[in-house]
Amino acid sequence: MSKSKQLRYDKAYLRMASSWAKLSHCQRKQVGALIVKDDMIISDGYNGTPSGFDNCCENEQGETHWYVLHAEANAILKVAKSTNNAKGATLYLTLSPCKDCSKLILQAGIKRVVFVNLYKDSAGVDFLEAAGVNIEQINNIEDE
Repeated sequence: MSKSKQLRYDKAYLRMASSWAKLSHCQRKQVGALIVKDDMIISDGYNGTPSGFDNCCENEQGETHWYVLHAEANAILKVAKSTNNAKGATLYLTLSPCKDCSKLILQAGIKRVVFVNLYKDSAGVDFLEAAGVNIEQINNIEDE
């Protein structure tokens, strides 16, 4: 695929991940994720509480509950429940992965991570780059 066509697709998938993020009930941050393999979306996710829990992500002090799942973790876990796998896939995120999620991304076999905004701590991105995962940040996801 040509670089310009790939960029067009990357931006479209990132816009979809941004729309997905809006489904999150979290107040502090809303993050969306898509996993694409062989030109097909095989999973999606957004940050939130586990199934069966109250949708409130923060306590009265505004701190995120420890059990809130990140968008990429939800997307990877959704793949685990399906007949698909993420080996060789691309993960699209509205926010770069944290340290914990970067381990899941690597173990899931995801080979490329494309994100819009950088998380406050770049350790997750640094870890993935050191492990040979292709990392790309695209700030402007609007059509040209």
